[in-house]
Amino acid sequence: MILASLAEADRYAALHPLFARAFEFLRGTDLSALAPGKHEIQGEPLFAIVEDCAGRTRAEAKLECHRRYIDIQLVLDGVDEMGWKPVAECAEPATEYDATRDIRFFNDAPASWIATQAGAFCLFFPDDAHAPLVSAGRVRKVVVKIAV
Repeated sequence: MILASLAEADRYAALHPLFARAFEFLRGTDLSALAPGKHEIQGEPLFAIVEDCAGRTRAEAKLECHRRYIDIQLVLDGVDEMGWKPVAECAEPATEYDATRDIRFFNDAPASWIATQAGAFCLFFPDDAHAPLVSAGRVRKVVVKIAV
């Protein structure tokens, strides 16, 4: 898991062949003009999902993980207090892995909470369980999905 500002993104571009293109999209696109939903960047290996919704409480948020995609979750408006815990330490699965949706949920409590401000992103790898969209207000964010 990485927490950083978009201004610091270049230091992470070498971690994956598609990260440079993902950060280029985040910097070079008018993200405020994108409607909620899925937006293609480079087909299935690289796409974005815009979310604009009311936040939920910590108790309502469930940890989730993905096997096929890495998430770059950039907060555009509001504060997203994301929960985090290593998948290897999750002992209470809530669901089986859903390969179609590339997601599995856990009932475990997060090990830590990351208050992610507008302009900052969290980068979650497949071994990072995360509980996003925790906020007292609305959250607008873009999640870039990068194929492992």
